[in-house]
Amino acid sequence: MNQNILFTDIQTWHSDQQAIHFSAQQGGALINCWLPLSWLQQQSGQVLSMPEDVIATFIEYRFDIEDIAEAMIENEDFNDNGDIVINE
Repeated sequence: MNQNILFTDIQTWHSDQQAIHFSAQQGGALINCWLPLSWLQQQSGQVLSMPEDVIATFIEYRFDIEDIAEAMIENEDFNDNGDIVINE
């Protein structure tokens, strides 16, 4: 794990974007990270319709998600807004 990248313990479900927002910090810069619901459903093999189930499943897969986001940050795989969007 790269000690220069830290993840917050805060995650928020955005129903309008069908994605979970979470944040990372690198060198004092805040990086917005997004995880689409489709990714989470595919990984978990579940259909997630309730916000609390989406968040609970995100927490269950947090370490894997953070590993992917960390690699994307290190590779500078930012979108046009400067965000990380996991689509694997």
